[in-house]
Amino acid sequence: MRKKFLFVMRRGPTGAVRVRESLDMIMTAAAFDQTVRLLMLDDGVFLLKHGQQPRASGLKPVAPMFEALALYDVEDILVERESLQERHLNAEDLAIPVRIVERGEIAGLTAGHDIVISC
Repeated sequence: MRKKFLFVMRRGPTGAVRVRESLDMIMTAAAFDQTVRLLMLDDGVFLLKHGQQPRASGLKPVAPMFEALALYDVEDILVERESLQERHLNAEDLAIPVRIVERGEIAGLTAGHDIVISC
């Protein structure tokens, strides 16, 4: 039976390993023919920011990793408008196409999924 997954990412690109593990979970669910959506909230919107610069700590930009999601038919990537605005970003600042949602829509959005995973 097909399940509807919603992966919620709230943390910024401070740990490439954590981001990679989250993307592995997302791609694994999609590979098993599940419906997968990704919701970016709070500092999680920075994960998609175009033109990320590697830090002195050696962390690589993570936005390019998200481009691989389309290969797994994960194309419904949602970003909360208020999270973007609070961080002085807009959809044009992001490396991949997204669908903007309002904060007031989040509760209904999560209720419409069988499984919600915060990563």
